[in-house]
Amino acid sequence: MSVRLVVRTFSELCITAGVLIILFVVYVLFWTGVKAAGATESQIDTLQSQWAREPVSTPAVPAPSASPAPADPPAPKAYPDGKPFAMLYIPRFGKGWEWPVLENTEVRTLQKGLGHYRGTAAPGATGNFAVAGHRRTYGDPFKDFPKLRPGDAVLVTDGTTWFTYRIDRRPYRTVPGDVGVIDPVPRKSGFDGPGRYLTLTTCDPEWGSSHRLIVWAHLDATAPAAGGRPEAFHS
Repeated sequence: MSVRLVVRTFSELCITAGVLIILFVVYVLFWTGVKAAGATESQIDTLQSQWAREPVSTPAVPAPSASPAPADPPAPKAYPDGKPFAMLYIPRFGKGWEWPVLENTEVRTLQKGLGHYRGTAAPGATGNFAVAGHRRTYGDPFKDFPKLRPGDAVLVTDGTTWFTYRIDRRPYRTVPGDVGVIDPVPRKSGFDGPGRYLTLTTCDPEWGSSHRLIVWAHLDATAPAAGGRPEAFHS
């Protein structure tokens, strides 16, 4: 085989490899986002249709900080695997940031929205309502996770009640095996007893998964969904 032929063959292989890399980058940066947008909209439509058929609950008790702690919401039936049951909003991430919360944190589920850790509390209930989401790909829901700050609102609705949580500390970095971060009283959170907590988790670094970023929040207020979006949307 001549030197010219070897060089030509090597050049063709490099070009082919470059094209494949470009196609992969396009898939990661663009196509997964397109797929996620369609899947997410479908989950939101499903929730809205479901809630439109259900009766609105009676008004919720005011915020725990303003009056005695509200009673736990009635224990829900087990959420169907892979199905949406709530919507989550984080004003810090900008107007229009809204994602459905689905049951379980499997790969296929997180391609459609945020995932609720099985066995953790329901929204507003005593315990830890723990939710995971992609940092990058599939819509980049938690791309701006490091921007979260103490006092930021995280709002959740199950169609009948708004639950407003307030973040207690800046994102905490840990390893994937640190499962205590989603305990009923999450370890290393600074919470010293039972309460109504929220945990959000995502991958770190931004384009990797060697670590996890965590934020913890406590329930600050509840309000009936019939009354419209809470004031915290504008805080």
